Formats: sequence, structure tokens, C-alpha cells
Amino acid sequence: MDREARRSLERILPRLRDHAAQFDPVVWRPFEARLEAHFETLFGLLRHLYGSQYDFFYHLETILDTAARMWLARPPELQALDLSCEADPLWFQSHEMLGGVCYVDLFAGDLAGLRARIPYFQELGLTYLHLMPLFLSPEVNDGGYAVSSYHHVGPALGTMQELAELAAKLRRCGIRLVLDLVFNHTSDEHDWARRALAGDQDYQEYYLMFPDRGMPDAYDAHLREIFPDVRRGSFTYRPEIDRWVWTTFHSYQWDLNYRNPAVFNRMDEEMLFLANMGAQVLRLDAVAFIWKQMGTSCENLPEAHLLIQAFNAIARIAAPTLLFKSEAIVHPDDVARYIAPHECQLSYNPLLMALLWEALATRQVRLLQRSMQKRFHISPQCAWVNYVRCHDDIGWTFSDEDAAELGIQRFDHRRFLNAFYTGQFEGSFARGLPFQFNPVTQDMRISGTCASLAGLEKALRQETNAQAELAVRRILLLHSVILSIGGIPLIYLGDEVGTLNDYGYRSDPVKATDSRWVHRPAADRQQFAQGAGGRTMACGDPGPTHGQICARLRRLIEVRRQTPALGWGRTEILETGNPHILGYVRQSEGQRILILASFAESEQRVPANELRTYGLGYTFIDLATGRPVSADEELVLDAYRFVWLLTT
Repeated sequence: MDREARRSLERILPRLRDHAAQFDPVVWRPFEARLEAHFETLFGLLRHLYGSQYDFFYHLETILDTAARMWLARPPELQALDLSCEADPLWFQSHEMLGGVCYVDLFAGDLAGLRARIPYFQELGLTYLHLMPLFLSPEVNDGGYAVSSYHHVGPALGTMQELAELAAKLRRCGIRLVLDLVFNHTSDEHDWARRALAGDQDYQEYYLMFPDRGMPDAYDAHLREIFPDVRRGSFTYRPEIDRWVWTTFHSYQWDLNYRNPAVFNRMDEEMLFLANMGAQVLRLDAVAFIWKQMGTSCENLPEAHLLIQAFNAIARIAAPTLLFKSEAIVHPDDVARYIAPHECQLSYNPLLMALLWEALATRQVRLLQRSMQKRFHISPQCAWVNYVRCHDDIGWTFSDEDAAELGIQRFDHRRFLNAFYTGQFEGSFARGLPFQFNPVTQDMRISGTCASLAGLEKALRQETNAQAELAVRRILLLHSVILSIGGIPLIYLGDEVGTLNDYGYRSDPVKATDSRWVHRPAADRQQFAQGAGGRTMACGDPGPTHGQICARLRRLIEVRRQTPALGWGRTEILETGNPHILGYVRQSEGQRILILASFAESEQRVPANELRTYGLGYTFIDLATGRPVSADEELVLDAYRFVWLLTT
């Protein structure tokens, strides 16, 4: 530890020990040991961010005081869990990992209803449950991402006590709780914002406020518009205080001012509070936007990474079980920069998600293959969270450079994808809706459930059995990739039973202008019916198609759970020589699996010598079907077929 850091720690430690005087020393010792281990890192990060401020050491002491208080308030069960996770820090790379994500109210009504669904989660095989934002928020709240208090659950959902009890119950059932930390902004009804509106200057400094349009105009010249359908620019005028407030997303979401160390400390406290409620993973929302600098796009700045690393260092000291999941829907190269053991151990993989849909539309895997070859590999101490759909839209965030290498015109290609997935392209199977069309850039994103985008809605409305089967195959193909390519597969609950678009949101004035609600329907009670004896039936099915999806997907999930090579280990993306077939090899613990997936409706053939070359064998078992495959003859893949070939 460098001299300045050592002196600072020696100065602060006696005051921290005063907090612990009334506690059993056994409780305090782990905290002090971790503080010693991580202090130099934390000190260096905070010094870089705030060292120029005259009261830096006051803020440093305050931040550590918060960490100590929250550790001493941490439930004993979670303190014990900290020890076990430190002994097994890469638990999230297991082949048994499977995530699910849902809105509490839409999936189960409230927290009590969700608790009753735990048997269903267990049957599905979930080991990780992400509850979309469920905290107190205004009526208009961007799907919960305008938080008014992290200390209160929305009244219709339950209480914080119920949330803590749910977390404990999930933990006992082998399911980790994942929550959101919306740390770029708060709602304008948050207590801090209310105090700022009342004229409290200390709280006005929690946000970014300006007396006239001079500075906002200067910033706006370099900022991209996130929700151009809502309003132009990134600032909102509040007449109560005659100030322009920085609002990157919606006018009711006020960006926090992380140049103020008091903001870091208060959000650090909120983070540890959620950890003490039982959250084991926090999804860090909108990580790219948290630091502002004049003359830049105010996205992906170096200080944003330093802030996350500082939060991570605090977590290692006061809640070491806690992991971070990055949410950065930005250029693929920028996404990867947030992924590191000392920053975000987990990250959404938006590139894979977007390019899976791109490959379905084009029937070609060239861009998907090239992008994964360049960008799928990350630190072996981290993991991707791979998903087909989520609560948000699909943005075509592929690398323009990758596209250019393949002769793909980025602007025209995005226009094609938008037309295809909104059903405007002749022959499209998809039924999606546009989201946030920007008339200046002609950019937009796509809303829709997995099933509707994959063609099931169109097929069922036209009562075409053959097309319905193709749609089911597309749905299973997409999920087969996220289950096998490496990382944590994440299912947006409802996709496993083929939930279709719900256009009823248009009649709700609160939701009508946000097309993302089309893919956030309430769970179909028939599809998630209660069975005899209180046992939750995973595929209570109003029709054969939805049951097929669920049954076939559950088989793949079970195969993954029994196959170590689909968890731990490296992924090698192959050059298959066929523009319609994605290929990769998974290898770990003595197992080698060759995965081949056809994104074409027409029959595709894989030469026998390629099977032998990539599979390193002559005989295989296709884990996806349980059937033997021989490399003495070519492999024929019919429409959207995939194989998981284990060398025997």
C-alpha cells in the first residue's frame, strides 16, 4: 500500500472501530481485513475522482463510515454467504446457471404472488431471477426506471420486508435475486429532487442544473437524443426553480451529478442497502451516461469506468457476495470496456441479441459470425448474460466497421432490418412495432415479443400450421444459441411459452406512447396454470404450439444443466464456410461439443470432413435430440435445425 493511502487508512480506522465497539469482534474482523485488502484501490479511485476537492478526506471518511455501518447492519445469513462466495468467486460460470427476468406485477401480481411461483421457477431450472424495477416511482415511470425511493417497494407490490423474505426464500431454493440499481438518475419525485425543487442548494448540487440555456446548448451540441419521440435535447426547464435540469432520458428522470462526492456516498449507501435486502447481483442501468464532460458525447467517459470500479471496491469490502451486471447499449467495443473483475463481472450481450435477429432476417450469419469472432471473448473471470429479448427494444448496435468489412451498407442495412421486423418488407414473418423513430437520423428501434418477431403471431392468425412450426423452430434456434454459446442464458419470462404481442397497451394513456409495452403483457393464467396439489405446471397450455415451445425448450435447459462444457470454458467461433450456418466449439472438463445452427429455411449440408475437423472425432451424440451422428457422411440440417455434437 502506498504511503499516502496507508496514512489515510491509519487516520480513519480508529473512528471506524468506534462503530464496531458494541459488536462482537468476530463480526468486525472480516470487514477490517477486506478494508485493508481493497483500500489502496478504493483510495486511488476516489482520489482521482475527488482528490482536487478541499474536503476530500472528509468525504473519504464519510464513504468508509457508510460502508462500515452497512456491514454491521448486514444480516448474519448474508455475511455467511459472503464467505462462501469468496471461496467460489466464479459460481456464475456454472453450466447450471439459468436466468429469468420479469415484472412482478405483470408476472404474478405482487410479491406474494411471485413467491407462490417459486416452484415454477425451480421446474424451469432458474438459478437467477431478475425482478424489473419494483421500487416506489411516479405513475409515469419509464417501466420503473424513474425511482423515487430504493427504501420502498411500490405499494401495489408489497413491502420491503416481503422483498427481503422473498430473497431469502429464493436463496434457500438455489435462486439468486437480481435487482436494478438505477444510478444515472432519480425520478423528480425522489426526496432529493423534492428538496432541490424546494430551493435547498445542497440538494440542487445532487443534480445538474443551469440558470439559462447557455450551458445546456453547449452540451446539447455533442449529445445524441435517446428518446426523440418524447422531446428534443437533453434538458428540461423547471419553472419552480427557474433552472434547466439535465434529463438524458425522460423529463421526469433527473441525471445525478457524480462530480459531487456526496452523491457517490448516497448512491453507495443505496447499493449496500439493496445488497443487505438480499440482492446478489445488481444490474447497473445506463452505465454509459453517468459522467458528463463538456465537448464530448458524455457517454463512455473514463470517469464512468472509475466510478463503477469505486462502487465495486466498496462492494468487495462491505458486501462481497454482490456482483455487477453492466447495461450498456452502445458501440460493441465500448460495451466490452465495462467488463472486468474489478468493474462489472457480468454484462448483457446486446450485440449477440441484435445479430441473432439480424441473422434470422437475412438468413445469413456473416455479420454475427464476424462480430462474435472479434468480441465474444472476455476475461475468464467474467461472463456474458446472453438473451433473446428483454424488457427493452432491439437496437441495431452492430459495429459499422464490421459491416463495412463484409460489404454491408450500415444505413441501408438498418433500414432493411427495421422494415423487416415491422412487417413492411415483403415476405417478412415478423410482427413488431417501431420505437423512437428519429426523423433526423432515420434511426429507430424495434419492439415485440420473441414469438411475434419470430413469426408465430402471423402464422397463428393465418392458421398456417407449417408456418407456425417454422416460427417455433426460430424461437428454439435463438434460445439454443444463448443456452450453448457460453455465459448466463437469460429468458424473458413468457418467451418460454411463446407469448405474443399485446396491443392492449394502446388503450392505456400512461403506456400508449411507448411501444415497448407491446412485449410486456401480463402473464397468461392458462399458460401458467396451477396444477393439482398446488404444483405449478410449467406448460399449462391453451394450445399445442405454446406447449411445444415450452417442452422443447425445457429439454434444452436440462441438457445444458447436465453438460459441464456448456458452462465453464472457452468458446471458439468457427469459419463454417456456409453463410447460413453458425458454428462454434465449447470445450471444458474433458468434453468437446461442436454446435452448428442453421439460420436458413432451406436445407443446408455440412461436409463430413468438417465434422471430423471441428468435432475431432468420427462419432457424436447430438445432445439436442439424443440421436447419434456419424462423420462418415455429410450432415443435413433442415429448416432452422441446430445440433450440439458431443464427441464420443
